[in-house]
Amino acid sequence: MNSNEIELLGVHINTFSPQEVLETVDRFFSTKNKHYIVTPNPEFLVLAHRDSQFKDILNYADIAIPDGIGLLMAAKLMGKRLRRFTGVDLVWYLCEFAQIRQLPIFLLGGFQNTAVDAAATLRRHFPNLLIAGTNDGGAVDAAGLPDHNEQLIHEINAAKPKIIFVAFGHGKQERWIFKNLDRLDSVQLAVGVGGALDFLAGRVNRAPEIIQRLGLEWLYRLVSQPWRWRRIVDAVIIFPLLVIVDNLKKKFFTR
Repeated sequence: MNSNEIELLGVHINTFSPQEVLETVDRFFSTKNKHYIVTPNPEFLVLAHRDSQFKDILNYADIAIPDGIGLLMAAKLMGKRLRRFTGVDLVWYLCEFAQIRQLPIFLLGGFQNTAVDAAATLRRHFPNLLIAGTNDGGAVDAAGLPDHNEQLIHEINAAKPKIIFVAFGHGKQERWIFKNLDRLDSVQLAVGVGGALDFLAGRVNRAPEIIQRLGLEWLYRLVSQPWRWRRIVDAVIIFPLLVIVDNLKKKFFTR
């Protein structure tokens, strides 16, 4: 494990600041290699605890950025420090970078023109940003496979983006990137961004800043989106319990 990483429940998480992320991404584009970024939150780590294949996919990522106050609190319990910025923040930083470097991007995921509307928001804020294309991806199964994956790959390759943002939801988007990145001819960076496109498209409102600062976004989401209750349980009950048990094991049963 590198000095700029910590491990939570077997998943490597980077301690980068936003500036360090952009410096690392800049180095990515000095070669022809392909890279991908994941944005783990407590729900990711609960899923990784249950699914070793998903844990491996997270650990193969070039950068893992903590998204969620729960990860920061878990790190603090270990005497470590993480810097948090959300998937929306990451998209914002990377689009500014892409505009400066003139790297075309592709938005993939969401429903009912979410990607199209998110692209419109990005164009208003980054008028010189090159948006090569958008696609909602259609129906995506639990393994991260869209109904028309071959057609989708062909469309992305025809658009020739350098960066692709994938918003299929946690688990699905990372599996899709892992399985398909090598088939995307021009893409050098793939980023799993979860619900970021929903926020950019105006489909979902972000919690007020004071709520974000207090780490109570989970409560805001539960009130505004009660159908998410199972995911909220994973984030605020199952995840802390797993972290506590893991820390006790390390303290008392390892030497």
